[in-house]
This record gives sequence, C-alpha cells and structure tokens, in this order.
Amino acid sequence: MHIHILGICGTFMGGVAALAREAGHRVTGCDAGVYPPMSDQLRALGIDLVEGYGADQMALRPDVWVVGNVVSRARLPDGSPRYPLMEAILESGARYTSGPQWLAEHVLHGRHVLAVAGTHGKTTTTSMLAWVLEATGQQPGFLVGGVPVDFGVSARLGTGGQFVIEADEYDTAFFDKRSKFVHYRPRTAVLNNLEFDHADIFDDLAAIERQFHHLVRTVPSSGRVIVNELEESLARVLHEGCWSEVRSFGAAVSDFTAQGEPGGFDVLLRGERVGRVDWDLSGTHNQLNALAAIAAAEHVGVAPAQAAAALGRFRNVKRRMELRGESGGVRVYDDFAHHPTAIRTTLDGLRRKLGPAGGRILAVFEPRSNTMKLGAMKAQLPWSLEQADLAFCHAGGLGWDARDALAPMGVRASVADSIEDLVAQVVPAARAGDHVVCMSNGGFGGIHARLLQALSAR
Repeated sequence: MHIHILGICGTFMGGVAALAREAGHRVTGCDAGVYPPMSDQLRALGIDLVEGYGADQMALRPDVWVVGNVVSRARLPDGSPRYPLMEAILESGARYTSGPQWLAEHVLHGRHVLAVAGTHGKTTTTSMLAWVLEATGQQPGFLVGGVPVDFGVSARLGTGGQFVIEADEYDTAFFDKRSKFVHYRPRTAVLNNLEFDHADIFDDLAAIERQFHHLVRTVPSSGRVIVNELEESLARVLHEGCWSEVRSFGAAVSDFTAQGEPGGFDVLLRGERVGRVDWDLSGTHNQLNALAAIAAAEHVGVAPAQAAAALGRFRNVKRRMELRGESGGVRVYDDFAHHPTAIRTTLDGLRRKLGPAGGRILAVFEPRSNTMKLGAMKAQLPWSLEQADLAFCHAGGLGWDARDALAPMGVRASVADSIEDLVAQVVPAARAGDHVVCMSNGGFGGIHARLLQALSAR
C-alpha cells in the first residue's frame, strides 16, 4: 500500500510513518517547514518528503491520503486555501483517513493495546510501560510522543502481542473532532490524571472528561482501567459508567501505593510489599507514573516485582529533565513542561532531589502551547514557579501581558520578547552551582546551546 501523509513531521504522524514503513508500506509525506531532526529520521527510513501542501502532489496517486490534524479548511487573507492539496483531495473524491484511524486499522487491530492517557506524564509513563514489557521479554510495539532513551526511536512495530501507545486527548482531524484515543480500543487503559488543557478546542474541563469517558466505554469487560485515585476529575469520569476491572493507584487506600521517597520506594499492592524501585528519576509525579506502569504491566502478566526491577534500569525520555551540558559550574537542562502543573511538578521534583543546599533553580520557559498562548492559565504561572529562585519568560508572540501575569513574583521574574534578550538576561544572573531548567513544548529557538555557548564565553 502507498500512503501519503499530510503533516508528516509532527511527532505522532512521524511515528505513524515509521510504523507504516516498517510494516512494508510505501510511505511519502508533506509538511510545511520540512527540517531536521524529523526530516532526517524519516528520510533515513526511505520516506520521500515534499515541502508544502501543493495540489500538484495529487500526481503521486497514493492508495490513501492520511491527514494530520494540522490540516484544516482555513483560507489565507487573499481567499485562497491554506492547504490546496486537501481541497484537491476532497474535490477528487479520493480515499482519505486520519492518522489514528489508519493506525487502528493497520497496526493495532488484533493486538492487546495498552493506552496511556492523561494531561501530564503520558510520554514518560508510556515509555516506562514499553520498557517494562521489553525488559521482561514481551517485545512490544509502541508509539510514544517522544524518544525513550532505552529504545532510541519513538515508534516500532514489535514482535509481541502487545502494543503500548500514548493516548492523546487532542482531536483527530478536521473531519473527526473526537479525541485520538477513541480510535485505539485498548484492553488496558491508564487514566493518569486530568486537568483543563487545550483551550483552543475544549470549552471546559467537563468537555475533556466527556472524551475520557468515551475512552472508558471502549474498554471491554475483560479489560482493565487503571485510574489515579488522587484526581477528582477521573472519579467523575468513572462515575459516568465503567464496565471493566478497575485498579487504582496514588491515594493511601488505592490498590497500588508507594512507600518512600520518589528516588527509591517500595511498591505496595493493597498494603503488601510486592517490589522496590530504585532509580535516578525525581519527583512525586514520576513515582505515580511508575505505579501506573506497574499496574498496567500486571494486566499482561508481568509481576509487580519484575516491573519494579525493570524500572530501576529505566533511563527516561529525551527532553524530560535532560541535562544538555554544563559550563562554568552552571548546569543546563531541557524539559518538555509547558502546562502550569507540569512546570510546578518538574521544579518540585528537582528541588526535592537537590535538597536545601543543592544550588539555585533558574526556570527559563516559554508559554508556547495553544492553551498558554490564549492566556487561559496565565494566572497560575506564579504558583507553578514557586520553587524557582529566578524565572525568565520568553513572551514573544503572546496576546497577553506576561509581565503583568508574573508581577506577583516581583524581582524574581524577568520577561524578554526575543531569545537573544532572554539569553542576555539569564547568563549574567547565573552563577556556579545553579541549575537552569529550560521548559517548552517546542525547540525554544535552540536556547540550550545558546546558553551554554554564552556561559562558556563570559
């Protein structure tokens, strides 16, 4: 089969492309701004890429067009279509589908799908679960919205009967406004947490809870729903109806609980010690992620003791508190955190790991997600940055006043309208022993390398 993917350089669609190519299909694709590293990864797989969305790509005549959710029916100011190729596909009557639908029909069908959903921690928990299954001989397939260090790739078919997938609540395509995860039909579903996010497509938290309940409806009675019992929003989701076995984690009365610090803890199943995790990860959020992965692995026959031992060898995911370098005694990290709660848990985890005498934390962040750009959570930013000694915000392109939003932090917060100005603020403020945490869900203008270069030149 020849598939042509519109929006191929996105993390999810790039993963679909890699899986399709591994399965033996001919894969081509297009995107706006085809650039490394995704372009290099795809071309290394033998996937031809086209820049832009020109209608001349109709000459490729694939068996099916796979449409990413970046594509819309939007028009440019002059009235011309933003995506001429999509208009040509619709006019021609050619066969088209979404990435999640193609994945469900051609990769997931017939396999035991383990899906990890949640506002935060999806990528890390999915990676943990895939690693546990791999370390215990299951050889799972997986699709992750990042690159697990233990695998070096974001997606693979695997030879076992299980497939682990990051289950995103964002919508599927312009013609299918359901959440992506509704297509996956999991037998094991992790509901890790649930907060308001994606203000560009959801009106309120209740709208997202409704989508999570749609996911719960697809789990068979012999399946398992694994739920974070600390989350009232998830309690409301299950209250709407659940027809499967439920296993809980997180709260003192949950099935799976942890005893000890996040860096080393016993795993308890209904109060009985069943394993121990000793690892380099920090933060209560990762402790909870581990419990979710252990509960999910148990559903496919992996004993909690085995899962806990495997997690002791887990090396995390790129861009999750990834140390990018050190210069002049200043350590620079890269982290994907962009929602206020994720920013707070990331900084809390580092503060807890460092201890009171472990050096200052300098938080460098950009409100880049659609939700943050809309200003829906700007009031939570001071709360999210409480553990930072200093905070530096890149405010270029925002439609709201970052200086006003960060005013409660006083002199601890600085705002810059360009990456150059941001670097110029951070470097003089940094001193030996500091930890500079750069947080964004994008490339952040290569700020990590710029900071390290500027620090070494001072």
